[in-house]
Amino acid sequence: MSSGNANNPQRQARDLRFFLTVPHPCSYLAGREATTLFLDPQETVASDVYDALTLLGFRRSGSNLYRPHCEACNACTSVRIPVEEFVPSRTQRKLINRNRDLTLQVRPTEFDEQHYALYARYIHARHADGDMFPPSREQYRTFLTQSHPFANLLEFRLGTQLMAVAATDLLGHGLSAIYTFFDPDPIFERRSLGSFAILRQIELARQRQLPHVYLGYWIRACQKMRYKQDYQPLEYLNGGRWQRMVPATALR
Repeated sequence: MSSGNANNPQRQARDLRFFLTVPHPCSYLAGREATTLFLDPQETVASDVYDALTLLGFRRSGSNLYRPHCEACNACTSVRIPVEEFVPSRTQRKLINRNRDLTLQVRPTEFDEQHYALYARYIHARHADGDMFPPSREQYRTFLTQSHPFANLLEFRLGTQLMAVAATDLLGHGLSAIYTFFDPDPIFERRSLGSFAILRQIELARQRQLPHVYLGYWIRACQKMRYKQDYQPLEYLNGGRWQRMVPATALR
């Protein structure tokens, strides 16, 4: 791949090979079919490739880079937070204060039995109706413990108790929030650990002087994705260009 393409993600993508899946049930919208565009698994997922494809709306799952490519639907919208312009709301400031007793450690993406036990509890409690149920060690390894130089696990603890783990990728232009799982015990509900993990990733990006935190896909009709609207301002990918999403548009 030529270095002249480094600042042109569209041109860089044209140098790569991609595959389309056959139509399959949509994970987000009931009764619909989806088609997914994947980077050829034989391609090396180098940091510059990943950076360029993220700007074009791709996400990482394990060793795969993908994005929705549905012929009759464009409901999946890539969104990101412009870090320097983000100001936490009153509710988010309370949430930050409520979790000040948690410690954060950045860990490599190695299999950890304690991490997996928390992941399994989380999937059973929160996503028993999803395509990741039932959880297994092999599924977990494939999804979150692939060794890549840009991949990290953020480990949140209350003393010695593991509370949450956030899989986060370090890009040249931001952090990509891959997946977060946390203790589903109702006694910790007020901590809103998933939301707090995003707030900490915003802070980490700011400390590293990275301009964005990528939140993946937002779908207006999907209730489970409504939380992404809580982080303002929010930018979305539209026709290959990132634009500001006004809250009124997001809520319409």
